[in-house]
Amino acid sequence: MKVICVIPARYGSKRFPGKPLASDTGKPLIQHVYEVAARARRVDAVVVATDDERIRAAVERFGGRAVKTRPDHPCGTNRAAEAAAAFPDAEIVVNFQGDEPELEPALLDLLVEAMEADPAIEAATLAGPLQPGELADPNAVKVVLAASGDALYFSRAPIPWARDGEAERRSALLKHFGIYAYRAAALRHYASLPQTPLERTEKLEQLRWLENGRRMRVLATGSRPAGIDTPESYAAFVARWRKQART
Repeated sequence: MKVICVIPARYGSKRFPGKPLASDTGKPLIQHVYEVAARARRVDAVVVATDDERIRAAVERFGGRAVKTRPDHPCGTNRAAEAAAAFPDAEIVVNFQGDEPELEPALLDLLVEAMEADPAIEAATLAGPLQPGELADPNAVKVVLAASGDALYFSRAPIPWARDGEAERRSALLKHFGIYAYRAAALRHYASLPQTPLERTEKLEQLRWLENGRRMRVLATGSRPAGIDTPESYAAFVARWRKQART
């Protein structure tokens, strides 16, 4: 199957303006993320989808490929769908958010392999163990699963809620990682749907898919990649990167 990886990137993040171009490591954040995707064995092509000329130019300077998109997309998945249209032979589209520079490339392969193994899966994503202190953090999105492994719901709130205490809930606590894989037709369908009430309330684009009665497989991993949402989380990444560079 032809697999492409689209990295949506915008300059005007409310929590961290200019995030894709933050360069305290000596290279822009978007380059770190691009290099992760390029190392995935099951990905045939990588492209950044952006409406910002500064980001497009930065990607091309380091030898990457970028596609200019409309400025009015409501979320990264809509932006990824526009960029994916430039690859009409793509069968699977990985939507890799541009704030996961420490993700293992093997996790992108895991998504692709799951979809290749089960033609019934239209969309898939990743989750891992919730870390201490993240339960009440709205930047750490939680997900609860059906017995099938499909998502029941994603929320910024603490879910599931343990009415009788923590013991039973602990094993069910999963943090969602903002990486998705869609079959090309499913991605086009997603982009044709209007935003939904829960999507707008939680500001979580994946809820549009669930609210329209579609299923999303969640692959649980033991990995705990640290996404970058704020200047503080970026500073923590830079500190880890510098420490690793010295070893």
